[in-house]
Amino acid sequence: MAKKILAVDDSASIRQMVSFTLRSAGYEVVEAVDGNAGVTQAKTAQVDLVLTDQNMPGMDGLTLIRTLRGLPQYATTPILMLTTESSDAMKQQGRAVGATGWLVKPFDPQKLLEVVRKVIG
Repeated sequence: MAKKILAVDDSASIRQMVSFTLRSAGYEVVEAVDGNAGVTQAKTAQVDLVLTDQNMPGMDGLTLIRTLRGLPQYATTPILMLTTESSDAMKQQGRAVGATGWLVKPFDPQKLLEVVRKVIG
């Protein structure tokens, strides 16, 4: 059975690119337009990996990660930040709330798949 990935980003074009890249590699993808929708999707469908943007309306990526880490079923699920934010301070905040890894936009599809394979196979 295909691994399921939740892609959370307020940019439709980024969600499309991420989904296309992951589906082409055989992954199942569930999309969410912001952190609040991401939490809802994560509770609805258990996923193997969460990819989230940082800067989104409603609930940002760090808050989404903190919220998901508070749910027993997501205590150890890999969560990757896919964002334009690249400062060490922001990455440190990400690690502090439980981010597994950090990718900077614009992303290279091959690099994304490399990292995804590394964390979920």
